[in-house]
Amino acid sequence: MLILGLETSCDETACAVVAVENAASERPRGRALSDIVHTQAATHARFGGVVPELASRDHLQRVLPVIDEALRGAGVTLDEIDGISVTRGPGLIGALLVGVQVAKSFAFATGKPLVGVNHLEGHLLAVLLSDDAPAPPFLGLVVSGGHTSLYAVSRIGEYRALGHTLDDAAGEAFDKVAKLLGLPYPGGAVIDSLSKDGDRRAFAFPRGLSRKRRDVFDFSFSGLKTAVATHVASHRDDALPDLCASFQEAVCDALTLRAVRAAKHAGLTQLVLCGGVAANSRLRALAHERCTAEGIALFLPPPRLCTDNGAMIAMAGASHLARGERWSEPSANLSADPGWRL
Repeated sequence: MLILGLETSCDETACAVVAVENAASERPRGRALSDIVHTQAATHARFGGVVPELASRDHLQRVLPVIDEALRGAGVTLDEIDGISVTRGPGLIGALLVGVQVAKSFAFATGKPLVGVNHLEGHLLAVLLSDDAPAPPFLGLVVSGGHTSLYAVSRIGEYRALGHTLDDAAGEAFDKVAKLLGLPYPGGAVIDSLSKDGDRRAFAFPRGLSRKRRDVFDFSFSGLKTAVATHVASHRDDALPDLCASFQEAVCDALTLRAVRAAKHAGLTQLVLCGGVAANSRLRALAHERCTAEGIALFLPPPRLCTDNGAMIAMAGASHLARGERWSEPSANLSADPGWRL
């Protein structure tokens, strides 16, 4: 099955062609024949964050060239595609509309089946594009700029939320602290790099919520952000790498502690780490350390599959299409949903 996946939920215009085997099973496997991502990071850098209107305009300019490049890279034509999958939420409404309208137009013109998928499901199933991928059940920690959530995945298509962030997402906290420290946007990668030369025990920043409550799987990062701001205001001469390492440790400690606890609470022995922040080197190392200690198998998609991409959307869509799910009248039935919950 060849699936064209289109992703425009935020500030990446992405398209991929993925060959999927056993798409209707609990062990589907995908191989990206092409995976094209145009990032808008340079566009939004001077504002210190994503400007929705600029994001939408850039998607409009880039979406068709990106799709063309993905088809050329895969060596296929649109007629050879078996189905189209597009992100319909959650995300920025203007950005989502670009992808949804283009996907609907292609489906209408070609008669190809179309399915709209949840962006978070895409992240959860991105691991199926790896050589070593788990079969459900597993726990998924989705951690990115807009989302920080824990999902029990009983089977593909069946997800149960165990915890969410109560305020800032982890990636959002990275970007806000980076801006506070005068670092460029996007801040996550910069903080990760600086942290390698810092002492993560230099400053005892808060973890958010009580560590003693073993039945709490939510997250909170706004207090951590405030603590860093307060510290910087009164300690202007502290070494930047130490600040970055201590902040990063607080985030990664909270994420991995609750993920492991949630897995044990739900009786799950597999943990999938996904989303843009899953590319963070300290998060990956600490997750491995804690999972090994608790006898939990850890699955980490390669960093390229952690950030937003079209391949993960194709992978998620393939399972739906293989089960017969589709929007039979794409011009009328498929709409963007910026607040769509998984």
